[in-house]
Amino acid sequence: MNHRPITEDDLHAYVDHVLEPERQAEVAAYLVAHPDVAKRVAAFTDQRHLLRAALAPIAEEPLPAGLNLSRIIEQRARRRSPVRWAMAAMLLLSIGGLGGWSMRGALQLPPSGLVALGQEAAVSYGVYAPDRVRPVEVRASDSAQLLQWVSDRLHRPVKAPDLTTSGYRLMGGRLVATSHGPAAMFMYDDDQGSRIVVLTRPMSSADQNAPMTPQSHDDVAGFAWADDGMGYSLIGRATPESLRPIANEVRRQARSI
Repeated sequence: MNHRPITEDDLHAYVDHVLEPERQAEVAAYLVAHPDVAKRVAAFTDQRHLLRAALAPIAEEPLPAGLNLSRIIEQRARRRSPVRWAMAAMLLLSIGGLGGWSMRGALQLPPSGLVALGQEAAVSYGVYAPDRVRPVEVRASDSAQLLQWVSDRLHRPVKAPDLTTSGYRLMGGRLVATSHGPAAMFMYDDDQGSRIVVLTRPMSSADQNAPMTPQSHDDVAGFAWADDGMGYSLIGRATPESLRPIANEVRRQARSI
């Protein structure tokens, strides 16, 4: 079946999670096959998270009365003073310029280490966990093929954790694109239909080992850590307390590879 070409609009819509599930999956597959584009899209995603995090406190603050646009227009109509209107406009422009300058430093510092790994797992969860048609590329019934595929691409032996004792079954997995290269994503579900994601990829030389750290992104939470050069992140729509023993089990099994 012929698919529509992936456009620049598709890439931005993919970052904003506004595509239909089928189209979202097509773009995700395209990014796996085109790592250069995937790095650019990952940068878009990092900037989106940074902007939301940086502007959230400002957005929650009430607008100062002196900067209320309706009040400025009312004063302008009443006083008919071009000078006062120009001063208000200059004030607004100055505030906007200062805000842009303060954001400049934030945008130059993309997340790294466990923070980046946790964000990547959260994005993968947001894209694939809600998909009821094709949440994984290779199903658990073909787990040998899946593990060979991801191990070859990551140049490291990769094992899908067995989480049956924690109440979760392996659904399957896929390769996903990140700004730090390909990552292996494994998805699990329980008897209630709840899903969790385990994401793993090689880490940079500065993050070869890192202790388990809580992660929270939008409406999902979990843990991230690194052992012997491999990073792991477990993410789900559950409380950190309920996910911690599962994360410990993933870490225990990963250390036995």
